[in-house]
Amino acid sequence: MKTLWKILFAGLLLATFPAAQAIQKNGFDLTGALLPLDEILQGGPPRDGIPAIDRPQFVKAGDARFLKNSDRVLGIVRGGIAKAYPVRILNWHEIVNDAFGTERIAVTFCPLCGTGMAYLSETNGKPLNFGVSGLLYNSDVLLYDRQTDSLWSQILSQAVSGPLKGARLTSVPLSHTTWADWKKRHSGTLVLSTDTGFARDYARDPYESYAQNPALLFPVKGQSTRYHPKEQVIGVEVNGKFKAYPFVELSKGPREVVDSVGGQKIIVRFDGEHRTGNVYDAASKEIPSVIAFWFAWYAFHNDTEIYHSK
Repeated sequence: MKTLWKILFAGLLLATFPAAQAIQKNGFDLTGALLPLDEILQGGPPRDGIPAIDRPQFVKAGDARFLKNSDRVLGIVRGGIAKAYPVRILNWHEIVNDAFGTERIAVTFCPLCGTGMAYLSETNGKPLNFGVSGLLYNSDVLLYDRQTDSLWSQILSQAVSGPLKGARLTSVPLSHTTWADWKKRHSGTLVLSTDTGFARDYARDPYESYAQNPALLFPVKGQSTRYHPKEQVIGVEVNGKFKAYPFVELSKGPREVVDSVGGQKIIVRFDGEHRTGNVYDAASKEIPSVIAFWFAWYAFHNDTEIYHSK
């Protein structure tokens, strides 16, 4: 009899307090997410309202007449293949699911944070294909994989909800630079075509003047007034330690900065003319880094070290 009463009482509790109810935003189950639920915000568009490019088409550098020398591109070299992804296209799509030979690469760009990042499109050897969730954390795009509906933070490079929660993506080095700089360094580069399969005005920048305006469109967790919120920085992580190299500081010093982060020697090479830079290890092998707005880097890494010119 006591056992029967326990069962009935437990059933009453579950009916009154459905603790196991799923928490949903934009159709994604956020139950048990690694991020505070009230800080995962809807950016406006629904899931896939910003469509990822799944069948990218490319043209040769000489045929990319839609690009101006000053246009920004994300450039990647893998297996001897060079490709450029114009920001004027990425502004409208944010993700390109691409491949370099047999190697699957996801190229991502968050216009709100100014962050271009690329990853191997796999986890534990299983291939992934990404879309735009329509959700943000710290003003940064949350990707989702179509295999499991897990949400991924771009800047954290980590799954923050869903079956793959806690898994991390392997970053791929890229250059965030001008078209003039990239094609000079890689004359045989391919260029992502405006033939995306979607009707978008790639001649128009929907974020025009955003980089100059100190205002943010969405709240973030913690801000620093040390620099203009949209000051560009080169951010790098080495052995769990983070460091930011603000452009305003780098522009005062030499083009090459030898430094130590996480107990490891690194070399930061900065090009003020093209407002770009990359990071290398002691053997001159490029390591992943990201050019980001200061507010975004600080929001994710408020314990960051900061480079100061002497």
